[in-house]
Formats: sequence, structure tokens, C-alpha cells
Amino acid sequence: MTPINPLAADDNGTVASSADQALIARFLDQAWAERGLAKASLAGYGADLRGLAGWLAARGKGLIESDRAVLFDYLAARHQQGMKPRSGARLVSTLKQFHAWAVEKGLRSDDPAADLATPKLPRALPKAMTETEIETLLKAPDLDTPLGLRDKAMLELLYASGLRVSELVSLRGEQISLAQGVLRVRGKGSKERLVPLGDEAQHWIVRYLNEARAALHPRPEPALFITQRGAAMTRQGFWLLIKRYALIAGVRATLSPHTLRHSFATHLLNHGADLRVVQLLLGHSDLSTTQIYTHIAREGLKALHRKHHPRG
Repeated sequence: MTPINPLAADDNGTVASSADQALIARFLDQAWAERGLAKASLAGYGADLRGLAGWLAARGKGLIESDRAVLFDYLAARHQQGMKPRSGARLVSTLKQFHAWAVEKGLRSDDPAADLATPKLPRALPKAMTETEIETLLKAPDLDTPLGLRDKAMLELLYASGLRVSELVSLRGEQISLAQGVLRVRGKGSKERLVPLGDEAQHWIVRYLNEARAALHPRPEPALFITQRGAAMTRQGFWLLIKRYALIAGVRATLSPHTLRHSFATHLLNHGADLRVVQLLLGHSDLSTTQIYTHIAREGLKALHRKHHPRG
């Protein structure tokens, strides 16, 4: 007997029909080919559709036979089972995409999912480190080695400027003006912006250039920050560095290079920076994207009030 694929069954173990499984595979293949969806997204869509197909099979129906009322019943059943909001939002998105595809392919004439409303999710707040954690992390590199000086300069620059990690690792020497203390950054949408370096970051960049860069590799390379092989630092390589220095520093917060960008924005607002200035420094085209950091700053102020005020 062929073992049951748990992704091909509903919560009661009813297996989707072979015809529905083939239909789902066809939809996923086309989604991958036309939209280049990641494996995780395809797996999620597949799980959603197989769950629905199994639920329908238990009621003697196939995927193409579902109607608006049936989809509402299925969503209600999933919510009663404790489906989380984010999973619910993905499920609705999957149903809408699948049925729109079915209409496009002539598999059915109507779209029963067209009126389904996608639930609004609360916007997740980006993680930011405390200023103490930042200070501890910045002290982690070994300054007696060329690699340590490079890493110190990169960390200081990332925190001082709020660059995206892709912007940091792609920096070239001609983008930095030590005389003026600014960087010229090309961000998303090929938009250029000027970002101040700050005295501390500028100091460590000068030390890196004077004492470490040639020692790492003498071959000319346009990238500002290079590896021992003489190549530009990669995003993945820098991500691993952040993880390693967090362990060395004993920082328990979950870190990524983007965490320093979030911390940069949050700490600026905590110290009274204007929101539009932070927007310009981060390279956000829309102020609403920057406003998320005001929520983090506000929560930080509330925590300080609770800790230090006698009636907090």
C-alpha cells in the first residue's frame, strides 16, 4: 500500500483524488515557470490546495467543483481548527490565485474565490538592538588582525549609515569621500543618496584602508571591502560574520545585517531625529515605510518609563 502523503490529505486524513493532485501539480509548475516562486512559497501553496482537495474529497467533490459557499465553509472550518492569521491570509491568497488560473485555462467559467477578502495582518515590527548590545557587538572584532580591522570598519559603517547589506558589500572606493565624510549610495530603483559617515566609522575605514586592505590581498579590486581571496565580500559572508561576532559578544538577540539598519533608524528617532531625515538616510521612497520605526521608538520609551518612573 502506498503511504499517504500528509500534504495530500485534509486534517481527517482524507486523501485528495489523483486528478486533483495532478491539477495542483500543473498549477504549481506553471507558477514556478512564470513567476519564479521560491520552493517555500510553492510548498505553502501546495499544502493549502491539497488540504482543500482532501476536504472536498471527503464530501464527494473535486477542486474544480467548489463554489463560493464551499470555500467559505472551508475557511470557516480552518478558523475553527485554530488557523493562525498569517496562515489564513496565505490560504486566501492561494485560493484566489488557483481559481483565477483555472478560469484563465478554461477549466471553469466562473471564479468562486474572486470575492474572498484577504485578512489584514498587523505589520511586524522590525527587530532592533539596544544601544548597549550594539556597543558590545562593535567591540567584538580582533583589531590586531587585518580581518578584524575590516570587520570593525564594516560594522561601524553599517550602524553609522543604516545601509542595506547589499549596499554595504557592493560599495566601491569611488563612492566614499573621506574629505567630505559622506557616501554616495545607489539603492533600490537605482536611486542615489548621500549618507554621512560619522567620525567613528570614518576613523575605522581609514584604519582599514591604511593597515588592512593591502594585507588581505594586494591585487587591485574595485570593491571597498574584500576577502582574503581578493574578491568583494558577499551578503552571505557578511551575514555569517554578524552571527559569529554576536556569539563572541554574547549578544543573545537574533541578529542579521538588517538588524543594524533597523537599530540605526530606531536609535536616531530615540535621540530626537526628524522622521523625514531618517527617511532620506534609509533611502525609503515612501514615508509610511519609515514610520514603522516610530512604533519601535515609542515602545522603547514606554519600557523606559515602566522601568524608571515610580508609577510606571
